[in-house]
Amino acid sequence: MYIVGLAGGIGSGKTAVSDRFQQLGIEVIDADVAARTVVEPGQPALAKICAQFGDDILLADGQLDRAQLRQRIFSDPEAKSWLEGLLHPLIGEEIFRQLGAARSHYCLFVSPLLFESGQNSLCDRVLLVDVPREIQLSRTMARDNNSRGQVEAILAQQASRETRLEQADDVILNDRDLDHLEGEVARLHRYYLLEAERKADASS
Repeated sequence: MYIVGLAGGIGSGKTAVSDRFQQLGIEVIDADVAARTVVEPGQPALAKICAQFGDDILLADGQLDRAQLRQRIFSDPEAKSWLEGLLHPLIGEEIFRQLGAARSHYCLFVSPLLFESGQNSLCDRVLLVDVPREIQLSRTMARDNNSRGQVEAILAQQASRETRLEQADDVILNDRDLDHLEGEVARLHRYYLLEAERKADASS
């Protein structure tokens, strides 16, 4: 399978881009979806989280209370380390399972921490959705109803714009309208189809 990694900081428009690839028939594997899958009710990881943090870490419907869990580990490095030790291998397994099951000509692997986690090593090519920092701030503040300080704290934990640009193979500058975005996706889709075909020919 030819794998295109999709990266981009918060508020860059990764979902808008991945939705358009999906509309073109490309399967999308999302690291965030994998992370939610491994802690669904009935999964062993959720039982271990409850044993560690108590049953009040659950919502009334039995789902994990993610907001409360984030608060618990935010100021407790040991708890954060324990949680990452539990979840990261399981998330990795789920991502590999979904990548292995993909049947489109190529697949898109979306991860908010593609470079930071080293997951870019899984990819044949990396596409970066890039926007200027001020647009990131304003979009995220409007979308999540967060303060500027909260968004800046999130940005500080992500790779810098310069680092992402250095490591990306392809870049969509997402600071214009949706017509421009759709044109960029269509152009790259044609290119990735050719590259996927070349890889398939080389391995056959």
